[in-house]
Amino acid sequence: MAVEIPRVLTDPEQGVTLRNGASVRVRTIRPDDEPRLIALCRRLSPRTVYERFFSFRRLLPEEAHALANIDDRRRMALVAEVDDAQEPELIGAARYGPSDVGTADIGLVVADGWQGLGLGSLLLEEILRAGEQRGIYEFSADVLTENRRALRLLSRHTAITRRTVASGVTSVVFRRRADSVFEATRDGGS
Repeated sequence: MAVEIPRVLTDPEQGVTLRNGASVRVRTIRPDDEPRLIALCRRLSPRTVYERFFSFRRLLPEEAHALANIDDRRRMALVAEVDDAQEPELIGAARYGPSDVGTADIGLVVADGWQGLGLGSLLLEEILRAGEQRGIYEFSADVLTENRRALRLLSRHTAITRRTVASGVTSVVFRRRADSVFEATRDGGS
């Protein structure tokens, strides 16, 4: 059933049920997420790493530090987590930060086993909403042209205002669509 996604930023740890019935929490990133970000990136398949970073490299500790320590205005990040036996495990992350073209640059990754369940849509919607709440209305992303899933995600959930393709990379400028709705429900909801 398609319902409006809860505003995770008004509830710092909002539970959401994905298409497969799994319950995840979406929340603002915290400094203590640094090691969990590194662990998330280590669990990604080579294909997912390449699609996210445009290379087969891994997240460096200094990059994890910068991503986990946000200013909550110019730079913002959200994470999705599930409980495992020892501590919560990150399964996805979305962020925005300043770009060279006057927009907020978006980055998004979802762990391989959690792709196709609505989590990417949820994270995209919430990071765009977070930007709007802070006065940011125009966003940009560079996506490998062969990454059809990411391009479809942006086409479904954003209003694309500019698209250029060069050297196998599609650069997109977009705004959040006011009518963006996708499948996911609140914990306990229907």
